[in-house]
Amino acid sequence: MFKTKLAPLASVLLLSACSLQSLPGFLQPHTIDIQQGNVVTQDEIDKLRVGMTRSQVRFVLGTPMLADMFHANRWDYQFQLRRAGKLEDAKRFSVIFENDLLARWEGDGFPPRRPQVIDAVAIPAAADGAAPATAPAADSAQDTAK
Repeated sequence: MFKTKLAPLASVLLLSACSLQSLPGFLQPHTIDIQQGNVVTQDEIDKLRVGMTRSQVRFVLGTPMLADMFHANRWDYQFQLRRAGKLEDAKRFSVIFENDLLARWEGDGFPPRRPQVIDAVAIPAAADGAAPATAPAADSAQDTAK
């Protein structure tokens, strides 16, 4: 008698587990970071000038993500970054042409890229024992000036 009541209860509990909308965190599958679109930096925006041709703009910014045939005078550069399936960053930048020349632009860009600093002390010496190339010493530069 006890087994006949326990079997339907167990089956109901097992089937109800199939209807969970979300899984616990440790059971979630790994999702990769997805970067889509064009990254338009402030450095690139600063290079734009009114009156540039389409090919000059394409050289500076790259090929646009969207070139709508219904709005041929407008190029849209869009960027999205998704981490773990969630939208983390989204940017939009548009350039508008009049008579095939750049008339104006609007939107937001990324901050300028910081210059990369290389620590010369951290660079290992050459494996064959040759000394790395260095700048001439200050003494030799003064000797040639005399």
